Parts: sequence; C-alpha cells; structure tokens
Amino acid sequence: MIKQLSDIVAEAKIGEHCLTVAESVKLIGKCEKPLLIDVREPAEHNLDSVEGFINIPRGVLEMKMPELCDDENRCILLHCGTGGRAALSAKALRNMGYKNVHLISASFEEIKRHFHGL
Repeated sequence: MIKQLSDIVAEAKIGEHCLTVAESVKLIGKCEKPLLIDVREPAEHNLDSVEGFINIPRGVLEMKMPELCDDENRCILLHCGTGGRAALSAKALRNMGYKNVHLISASFEEIKRHFHGL
C-alpha cells in the first residue's frame, strides 16, 4: 500500500515537539542564539518570508545543516507553508542527532502575523 503525504506527515509529527506560534515566540525569547529555519523552496521564500528565518529548503537540509550548526543542543525552530515539510525536516534533524528541534505547527500567514516586528 502506498502512503499518502498526509499519512507520512502525520507519522513524522509523532514524537516531534510541535509548537503553536505563541509558544514559538516564547521559546525564542528563552533560547540563546536560536536557529530559525524556513524549509520552503527558495522561490517561495523570495516571494514572501519571515524576518529572522534563514532559508534552507527541505531537499538540501541534511547537506547544509552540519556546516551551519555543529551544536546538537542548539535551539532550532522550523517552519514551512503548512507544517508538512517542517515536520519531515524536524524528523530528519532528530535523525541526524540534533536534540533541541521544534516545529512551528501553523500556516505561513499565521507565523508571519505573529513574528512581524520581533
């Protein structure tokens, strides 16, 4: 049986630390040098982005992260357009050994509204 994307994303979210936008904002205030990552495609990020988030597309995340962050305990927050790619990315980062990974489980528009001006 071939799984649907929604099933794969739901499985990826199991065991991941999913945060609301409000919880994410609070966590960022408590973290020392949080790493904020937008895992959408570059064209999406260039069209509209959230200040403070760097763009590392889901497809190259595992290749880029070791050169970007060598601290397995650094606070990492991920977002995408709807939460699917961020969930898959969070799982991938945990598989790589990163321990402090958080998924912002919200729409891009909601994230943009809450993070504007931080």
